[in-house]
Amino acid sequence: MNTRFKSLPSRLRAVSTEVHIGEVPCLLCCIDKKPRPCMLWMHGRTADKELDPGRYLRYIRRGINVCAMDLPGHGSRFDAILQESSASLAVMQTMASEIDSVMRGLEEHGSFDLQRAGIGGMSVGGMATIQRLLHPHLFKVAVLEATTGDLQSMKDFPLCEGLDPSILHALNPMDRLDDWHDLPLIAFHSRSDAWIPFAGQERFIEALTLRSNAGPKDNTIEFVSFNKTGAPFEHIGFGRESAFVKEVQVEFIAKHLLHDMETQ
Repeated sequence: MNTRFKSLPSRLRAVSTEVHIGEVPCLLCCIDKKPRPCMLWMHGRTADKELDPGRYLRYIRRGINVCAMDLPGHGSRFDAILQESSASLAVMQTMASEIDSVMRGLEEHGSFDLQRAGIGGMSVGGMATIQRLLHPHLFKVAVLEATTGDLQSMKDFPLCEGLDPSILHALNPMDRLDDWHDLPLIAFHSRSDAWIPFAGQERFIEALTLRSNAGPKDNTIEFVSFNKTGAPFEHIGFGRESAFVKEVQVEFIAKHLLHDMETQ
């Protein structure tokens, strides 16, 4: 099994295990055996669940357990074909369809309080997050990094190039806003992102904000953007803003998952 578990910082390895839940390889980071608020995380294309351990350590320090999943064709289920840009939509759809079975596995595990669960992802992982949130769910909060809910803005990029317009319409979250199930959300994006245009995600977040403001419940939606981060292609991570992004998102998640809990 292809894994980078041993590359994780010792502090994280001490509280982590690798398991398969169904077909999905997962990295479970648990403070102890108590059921605690939790975060599901999905990485981007060509990455793996072990990437960016600083994110998981920050969650653990705030009392939030983590389940990080390998996308189809990535990490422990490596398949080079599924790491091509042209396969990203298929990967997104499959990952979104696997989330519920992972949640059932976490319920059986016992250390994940699914009544206090958040979900998030970067790039393709963020797209899978959005797809899942277009259906009824129990998630309390979400994080989106360098991703998009406006696939029309990607029609000339490898992700959607040559895609039949009817298929694009059926998959495009911007065309399915009536299916969106509101929840607090924070998104991060570089305005100079060369792979996923900022303008498309800006339109999507603005549409969600208008929808939320018109609804019966106030769901905070925040959109944090940067002109330049120094990251490769202004897409892969957030360069010099990376630590800031992690810190802000963890505090946002903690606010919504821990708000009425006593210190444990």
